[in-house]
Amino acid sequence: MTDVMRDLPPMTDENTEQAAFTSAVEKYRSELQLHCYRMLASYEDAQDLVQETFLRAWKNRESLRDQSAGRAWLYRIATNACLDFLSQNAKRAHVDEPTDNTSEVTWLQPYPDRMIAEVESNIPPADAALVRKEHVELAFLVAVQLLPPNARAVLILRDVLAWSAKETAELLETTVASVNSTLQRARATLKKHVPAERERSATANADEQALVRSYMAATERGDAAALVHMLHEEARFSMPPTPEVFVGRENIVQGWVQGGFGSESFGTWRCIATSANKQPAVVGYLRRPGDSEYHVFAIDVLTIVDGKITHVTAFPGKELFRAFDVPQTISA
Repeated sequence: MTDVMRDLPPMTDENTEQAAFTSAVEKYRSELQLHCYRMLASYEDAQDLVQETFLRAWKNRESLRDQSAGRAWLYRIATNACLDFLSQNAKRAHVDEPTDNTSEVTWLQPYPDRMIAEVESNIPPADAALVRKEHVELAFLVAVQLLPPNARAVLILRDVLAWSAKETAELLETTVASVNSTLQRARATLKKHVPAERERSATANADEQALVRSYMAATERGDAAALVHMLHEEARFSMPPTPEVFVGRENIVQGWVQGGFGSESFGTWRCIATSANKQPAVVGYLRRPGDSEYHVFAIDVLTIVDGKITHVTAFPGKELFRAFDVPQTISA
């Protein structure tokens, strides 16, 4: 971790200094936000914590004695800001392991791929782990939330940011031995909850795109039978912040139908393809009877394995979709 604020000019007054400081740290906003997102699994909270990080950095700017180490200094501040946030939010700090039909990570939100790409374009090649697929997928985010706060920090600092055990121990004010044992336990939790990485070829990606197009077309037709066929037999459906999880493709689609899917009285759909957490995603727009436009309804993030959809995670809420740069309405 190198390279931050060594190019700060001589300062004449506090306003000028603050403007220069803001300009110097702003280039790290996207990667620091992704870091906070991994700690918290909430896009909106990550935005807030980056602002908190910059405020703390400004207030403590005199503690940065080595200008060339400023990027790592910002990561330390961001990590501590997240840990403080978790200490003030007990439910976020201690998460029970999910059961077959419930998920405790009700605050989970998706992360737009266009913002991950922004990180990718600004980081040095040595930090490629920051944007590796397995480090941004929803399954990884959920598994990280099952760890106590300090274990989350250890895992992310060591396995994603590639900090040394000594650097991690200094940040967390603990010992190298403690960091190493915590990392072992954290990795074991991830191995239990995150599916094994699968090889993905160009052909597989093309097949995924075709499946996403079929998913969109079946949604727009209100074709429940076609959707059943696309889902894996043991597929899962969740819709944070609702804690309930539907398991099994028949149960999932039956729940959608019972909610009104496919009926004229519920409305008709239009879909736009996007991507989140380096996974395919579909933004669904619903036009209720009598409406003149389709209104944004939810974004479905899809997990696809071997040609079948194994998990649909749906996220409602109009505010969140502004991050995905998609329209709020579509003309009929």
